[in-house]
Amino acid sequence: MNGLVIVDKPAGWTSHDVVGKLRRLAGTRRVGHAGTLDPMATGVLVVGIEKATRLLGHLALTEKTYDAVIRLGQSTNTDDAEGEVTATSSAAEVTEEALRTVVTELTGAIEQIPPQVSAIKVDGRRAYKRVRAGEEVALKPRPVTVYDFTIGELRGEGDLLDVTATVTCSSGTYIRGLARDLGGRLGVGGHLTYLRRTRVGPYDLPMARTIEQLTEELAVLPMAEAVAAAFPRLDVTEEDARKVAHGGRLGATGLGPGPIGVFGPDGTLLALVEEHGPVAKPLAVFVP
Repeated sequence: MNGLVIVDKPAGWTSHDVVGKLRRLAGTRRVGHAGTLDPMATGVLVVGIEKATRLLGHLALTEKTYDAVIRLGQSTNTDDAEGEVTATSSAAEVTEEALRTVVTELTGAIEQIPPQVSAIKVDGRRAYKRVRAGEEVALKPRPVTVYDFTIGELRGEGDLLDVTATVTCSSGTYIRGLARDLGGRLGVGGHLTYLRRTRVGPYDLPMARTIEQLTEELAVLPMAEAVAAAFPRLDVTEEDARKVAHGGRLGATGLGPGPIGVFGPDGTLLALVEEHGPVAKPLAVFVP
């Protein structure tokens, strides 16, 4: 049971709901996920079982890709369709040229203010809990990277304009924040009405299984395959394998800062390491 489960999360489920379901299916409480999806969102949720939970923090930091629909002409208090409409302004006159100009401004390394209704902690309490208690929450901008922000179909209906988009971004990027900022810069307001995550690092929708499919057969991606797909691979000698198994350091690998998957001569996954100058230090050791 040591491995990853690539789940196609259904709408209406929290990420914690999925973890709870997988705990029952796998018969263990040692289950976690890499990168939360909001209840309205669907798509790729990477779940780790047993020893693979030690991979999740590193996988959560990888880039992600989403399909989205952004509604211009309405703002909500959550920046998505699950919130209350707080302002309206006609988007009927928004041109495709103006839209693409703002999209370009929101691409690359940017500073993004997270949505007020988010899990970010403010003085020890989640922002969404403070907002629901009636408090005003001021969140600070955070650096994120939007690698690609591609506009697709535009669908106008009265004063509203629905914009389909595909976004590839760094960890920590809020797509509903992009929706809010796109509408804000165009002067008409905006929020997210649809979100489907299609990729987390190397794990994409064709690899994902629905809850119904997993209930019939729990498909677990073995840890060695999961690590080989996500990180650079280093195959070591028997001597270095023994060293790594005991938490020892290796010489610099030349494979980048890491994480780097270390494999023994027989193909066994031994550890994740990261480089610090001339040495590679273990992040997690998986063999006894």
